[in-house]
Amino acid sequence: MTDQAEQASADRSAPEEIPGRPTSAARITLSHIMTHNDTNLLGTVHGGVIMKLVDDAAGAVAGRHSGGPAVTASMDEMAFLEPVRVGDLVHVKAQVNWTGRTSMEVGVRVLAERWNESAPPTQVGSAYLVFAAVDADGKPRPVPPVLPETERDRRRHQEAQIRRTHRLARRRAIMELRERRAADGITD
Repeated sequence: MTDQAEQASADRSAPEEIPGRPTSAARITLSHIMTHNDTNLLGTVHGGVIMKLVDDAAGAVAGRHSGGPAVTASMDEMAFLEPVRVGDLVHVKAQVNWTGRTSMEVGVRVLAERWNESAPPTQVGSAYLVFAAVDADGKPRPVPPVLPETERDRRRHQEAQIRRTHRLARRRAIMELRERRAADGITD
């Protein structure tokens, strides 16, 4: 093979570098007023309703950042800090905190305010979700690196790396435990 042919072959097999995208490029706020249809048996808004709004906002951010479809791979944490009531205007703010080769962590803050009052919104929840970018066949596809712009973005990026390390260690520990149990003949 000639030097030119080898270089052409290497160029085809080397992954194409995707330019990074700033955090602000995909940041969104989704707002929704809570109605009686959203309540649980206690008369406050059902946590599942809030979780759907969180997933919707995070999915929109992941799709914007990656430039195409992205699917929810996991929800790391969902913290409910205050109850949400009928008549609350809920704002779900989402942004990409960290990116891997084909996955992204999206951070979400949930704020609520009374629809008819001018008091500032209160944070009522937060969540971290991991999305995987997929192609038309549902196969993973590369995502652009996220470029943190502010000190807050840089902090969120560093914290996301810590959460990723913990996710991978937890998964590894569980797999090792299952393998040990299987080797000992324990099935359940």
